[in-house]
Amino acid sequence: MKRSKISVLLGLCLVLGLVQAQAPFAFAQDKQTKRAITFDDLISMRRVSDPQISPDGKWVAYTVATPDKAANRTVRNIWLAPTAGGEPRQLTRSGRDMMPRWSPDGSKIAFLSSRDGGMQIYLIALEGGEATKLTSISTGADNIQWSPDGKMLAFTSSVYPDCKDDACNAKRDADAEKNKVKARIYEHLLYRHWSDWWDYKRSHLFVVAVDGGPSASPGAGTPRDLTSGADYDVPPVQRGVAESIAWSPDSREMCFTAVTDKVEATSTNGDLFVVSVAGGPSASLGTGNSKRITTALGFDADPVYSPDGKSIAYRSQLRAGYEADRWRLMLYDRASGKHTNLSENFDRSINSITWSPDNKTLYFNAEDRGYMNIFSMTPTAGSDPKPVLKDSFHAEFALSGDGKTLVFTRVSMATPAELFAANADGSGVRQLTKHNTEKLAQLDLNKAEHIWFDAADGVKIHAMLLRPPGFDATKKYPLVVICHGGPQTQFSDAWSYRWNPQVFASPGYVVLMVNRRGSTGFGQKFTDEINADWGGKAYQDVMKGVDYVLGKYPFADGTRMAAAGGSYGGYMINWMASQSKGRFKALISHAGVYNFESEYGATEELWFPEWDYRGTPWNDPGKNYEKFSPNKYAAEFGKYKTPTLVIHGELDFRVPYTQGLEFYSALQRQGVPSKLLIYPDEGHWILKPQNSELWYKTFLDWLATYLK
Repeated sequence: MKRSKISVLLGLCLVLGLVQAQAPFAFAQDKQTKRAITFDDLISMRRVSDPQISPDGKWVAYTVATPDKAANRTVRNIWLAPTAGGEPRQLTRSGRDMMPRWSPDGSKIAFLSSRDGGMQIYLIALEGGEATKLTSISTGADNIQWSPDGKMLAFTSSVYPDCKDDACNAKRDADAEKNKVKARIYEHLLYRHWSDWWDYKRSHLFVVAVDGGPSASPGAGTPRDLTSGADYDVPPVQRGVAESIAWSPDSREMCFTAVTDKVEATSTNGDLFVVSVAGGPSASLGTGNSKRITTALGFDADPVYSPDGKSIAYRSQLRAGYEADRWRLMLYDRASGKHTNLSENFDRSINSITWSPDNKTLYFNAEDRGYMNIFSMTPTAGSDPKPVLKDSFHAEFALSGDGKTLVFTRVSMATPAELFAANADGSGVRQLTKHNTEKLAQLDLNKAEHIWFDAADGVKIHAMLLRPPGFDATKKYPLVVICHGGPQTQFSDAWSYRWNPQVFASPGYVVLMVNRRGSTGFGQKFTDEINADWGGKAYQDVMKGVDYVLGKYPFADGTRMAAAGGSYGGYMINWMASQSKGRFKALISHAGVYNFESEYGATEELWFPEWDYRGTPWNDPGKNYEKFSPNKYAAEFGKYKTPTLVIHGELDFRVPYTQGLEFYSALQRQGVPSKLLIYPDEGHWILKPQNSELWYKTFLDWLATYLK
């Protein structure tokens, strides 16, 4: 018997009334049963990334990475989830698989795997089964992309530029391995980067035929180098990502980014090139078979052909020498050669780009006031981007072949990334995966509170406040201030594994994160205001944020405060050591710049200090190398006083570990309680699970010593 609409509504109201009446008790009970997060909780979280939607829009392939603490590595496998909803299923199980890419007909997935040693390309059918190994190139494969006709895969591989075939590369590598002399000889700058020394190789662009069977043409299945002989990297080693290579819709041409300037360590000039997949000279411009299609002095990257093949959309930074200039959305007309700036009036930095199948819309994501929103706009100059998904952090997204469905990762400071889907206009949002739901249900994790306050000069500053588990507004809690790096990045309302605010708050601390001057996502002028002013307005903004929190929130204890930061955030801690006059009970400096002059001589990307400090140590008209270098203030303000933990990795070539040694030596010689944690097998970030465990333990122990 059918019930009337009225009886259904009355029943629903009764249920809602009961739920509301019981809600406070249920909430309190739920909070009591939950507990604070631990490192083991953090390290066991499944890390969802790289969503790729199938051509028919029915499936999304993605990577799930889970750290294995016992093996001291991260296990990665490929998963599939239906976009209409339903249980995801695991597609691969080697624990060494990543970067799934759908074939144009949707029948199979190409992916990268190191299951047999070096990274190679494999193919697997949608229904699963055994994967087939496609490449066995001695130098390995990376950055895979299908040709639109489904006949080839493009990839990149680091090879010796003068080698003509894989046998040559294999022999050179074998000879180097056997040689007892491990010395390196260099005659140019950018001879090392992040944590790797240059090994005389260049990343080149390759294509390989997918069908290498008996009926294939001669040479099918053998990778072919499209940039053979090129003395540059595709994509650029100092700036490149997988999006820096792209196929034309007819599968005849590829577009890529390269840096061809002689002194790569001082250049942020990257240009777009096109190359014929069939081979043969394309034009007199460029190198070898490639043709240069951009000539501005800024950085041009991440090309994406329009589905009709008439245009290439790409990102561009217009100011030469400045890696933090906002990324504009540009359009290149292939017939006329005209370049159009589509987003000049949009004061945010463009991130990933994709086209709608009808060529009428461009989608992209961009940082915005602590979030990463997804926008759409028409590909015409002066059009206004419209938010499609906002007020959350959407790091990655993909659009279905029919243009109707968006899939994306969504993350917050209280939730690790999971996959979601929505209609192309942002409506109908639905969650596709719940890899961490069961674990999260056990944990007392608070959401970030977004706050705004006035800087010393009246500029509005954004910050986020995180309350500890089991929070009681009547109690007093120590305040831990976290300073972000970059310096041109933002604190995002997003989950982090290397610097997790929930773990920092777990012992009973209030955590403050200030998006001080120099942060991205608040307009280019705001970002630029840290240039040549590292210890100026940015430091004042952080301290104003502390004052604001202490004045507004009675539960924040101003007598028990600590500050910590990494990279530029580490610099800020080193700067605070002399400038904050003992206001903090403890400091933690990770990979922080301490001595501007010695850091300049040992870092790799020299354009960075030359822009941010406005010169070199021997040509410093603004005296920035003296004015804002923490080592110059070692004897100021009564010398160093605050107990400080210094952390560094010996493989950190961005901020060489000797910066940490210099700071630690000064602290020790001045009798300041201090501790040095050095990792011989880590670079700028601490990535290995067991190393990360020691990092968090040492970090929290240091805070507990001085804040409890």
